[in-house]
Amino acid sequence: MIGHHTALIYVMVLASAADTDITDAEMRRISHMISNLPVFAGFEMDNLRQTAAACIDLLQDEDGLEKAFERIIALLPRKLRETAYALACDVVAADGEVHQEELRFLEMARHRLEVDRLIAAGIERGARARFARPQPADLEAE
Repeated sequence: MIGHHTALIYVMVLASAADTDITDAEMRRISHMISNLPVFAGFEMDNLRQTAAACIDLLQDEDGLEKAFERIIALLPRKLRETAYALACDVVAADGEVHQEELRFLEMARHRLEVDRLIAAGIERGARARFARPQPADLEAE
């Protein structure tokens, strides 16, 4: 398996697990992104469960989150760090609810991945726009 695939999947799994609840919507989003984004070309979907499980197992270790980020940074080319942050934002936004723990994770990821604050703000805004859901009052205004 290609190293950057592992790193990107780890980022998505960590984003999903940040609020201690990996939802079906988040896992569907992860599977969909892996199946459709060019950055995952060549990834065998059969490896997803094993890679996600390895990340979750790592989190059980003392300093597991730190170890996971060390692995991500070691495997991820610098040019894909913004991509990793964008994927994390999409996973967090996928279920329509953003919890404080997820926001803290995104802040940590931004720092660890060294994503510029303005670039991160644009990525976050794009995720909010992609996953926006109309409210009943919004539909009545049309």
